[in-house]
Amino acid sequence: MKYQVNGNTEGIRDAMLARLDSLYSYETEADVFVPRELMKLLAECSCAMNREIAVYLTRDGEIVNVAVGTDCDVELTDYRLRRNEERLSRVRCIHTHPDGDGRLSDVDLSALKIFRYDAMAAVGVKDGEPTFVQAAFLGTNGSVILEEPVRWYKVPDAEWTNQIAVSDEIVGRETTSSVADLQEKAVLMGIESQESLEELRRLAETAGAEVAGIFLQKRGKPDSALFIGKGRAEELSRDCQALEADVCIFDEELTGMQVRNLEEILRVKVIDRTTLILDIFAQRAASSEGKLQVELAQLQYRSARLIGMGTVLSRLAGGIGTRGPGESQLEMNRRRIRERMTELRRRLDDLEKQRSVRRKNRERNEVPVVALVGYTNAGKSTLLNALTGSDVYVQDQLFATLDAVSRRMETAEKTPYLLTDTVGFIRKLPHTLIDAFRSTLEEAATADVLVIVSDGASPDMAAQHDTVEQVLDELGASGQKRIEVINKCDKADPPPAFPGAILISAKTGEGLDELKAAIAAALQETYSPVTFAIPFSRYGILSEIHTLGRIINETHTDDGTEISVMISREDAERMIRKYGGEILKENGKKQGNACHDDAG
Repeated sequence: MKYQVNGNTEGIRDAMLARLDSLYSYETEADVFVPRELMKLLAECSCAMNREIAVYLTRDGEIVNVAVGTDCDVELTDYRLRRNEERLSRVRCIHTHPDGDGRLSDVDLSALKIFRYDAMAAVGVKDGEPTFVQAAFLGTNGSVILEEPVRWYKVPDAEWTNQIAVSDEIVGRETTSSVADLQEKAVLMGIESQESLEELRRLAETAGAEVAGIFLQKRGKPDSALFIGKGRAEELSRDCQALEADVCIFDEELTGMQVRNLEEILRVKVIDRTTLILDIFAQRAASSEGKLQVELAQLQYRSARLIGMGTVLSRLAGGIGTRGPGESQLEMNRRRIRERMTELRRRLDDLEKQRSVRRKNRERNEVPVVALVGYTNAGKSTLLNALTGSDVYVQDQLFATLDAVSRRMETAEKTPYLLTDTVGFIRKLPHTLIDAFRSTLEEAATADVLVIVSDGASPDMAAQHDTVEQVLDELGASGQKRIEVINKCDKADPPPAFPGAILISAKTGEGLDELKAAIAAALQETYSPVTFAIPFSRYGILSEIHTLGRIINETHTDDGTEISVMISREDAERMIRKYGGEILKENGKKQGNACHDDAG
């Protein structure tokens, strides 16, 4: 088999490459951990190039791979001679550190655990000579046995080769949890602010990940190819390896090309903020409508990022043998996605028609709607439970509520209304989600009164409130009567906020009576009792009034009928414009004469 030197070989002279190639013919005894002659040869070559060199030795003493890196790192390879990935690989990695420091780094120890090496050893080299050597081995349950650094000529070969045998007996034989039960380790990367990354951390934890590291690179404009630039991506790759990350989550929306390029460098799964939010929504969706909405949003997002991955997704690349009828795999995937999206939209339209019927019934009965809106995890569901005595699912998580939940309420004046809990908003809320959940979010857009709930314990309350306002504007829900509420005032003194805001604690009940009074006052401005006096000659008006709202009282008099109805201001004004102000009564006293025959 023909071996060659791998890694960063650019700029290396042919004579040096030939010398490195000769390492493949170097043989050592099985009971020698690392030969002294090999360490001296590695030291000479590493110092001459000022680059790290890694060699991979089997238990039989054969060198199966030689790789060259930079002055500060070398790419460590997953080189296994066993199919069972839980067992040791039967290969040990020996690599140089040109700065003379023979201590193993966090990246080295991480590679030992990830690639299941028999051993990992670093050889410090300086001025063409080896200095100190340190070795590490795997123990039980993923632990690391780290030996103390020793002089290069005092390497305890017998002790260290024996440790490989001991590790081989125990590693991979333990009873371990199933992969499905293990948390993914995530590294977070952003370019905006630490506050935004902190929110991304909460999103990642909500999705079930363990956040191992958070990194911020202040950058005015994302790199078109890698989002963060090649140098930072290579550094992030080392961070991911050192932290044993399974996934790297970016705080912005990435293009399909950026994801592919980043995965090639980072060598871990790469997702963006939108994908993470979609994943949370997929976990949380409980109703059939919610599941359909999430699937549609995911397909909309993925369809825009289907790119040709080499020849994998593009079977018809042109040339001999590719002419004639046919469809590329990429186009086939797109077609199937379009067909599924069409089916999902049809089913959602059917559900929306049912929702519209229910909404029209509410409007016909003139039952006003009060919607709780606000940033995710602001305490809307807790507030709904506190006001209505319900037991809606409550959890200290982002997006605990996805489906709109409504409960019937009455004011102290016996005015009925529906109190509706809605899905929470968040910064950078994906447009695909807004589109897919539009029918659910329209509960806020069509509400008569909006109760905007802010998290008084959050230092970002003002910024979160701005996000809520932006989403409401996108939904066309900016004209309704509003009540500003600052929740969680029991946890912390809320910062100076919005004029007239009501301070409450949905958990302790503080301020709820004031909120109920504010809702009643807002409904009173929107819906109020109006009394009409209808003469016998215009009895046809009665049937129209009956459809406008809830009948409070209906009395027959010598002149006709007096009817009191809870009605919206718009409907009252429309009736007066249509039939004349003479039919209106107020405070139990008739205003003017009864409706004349010519009332228009």
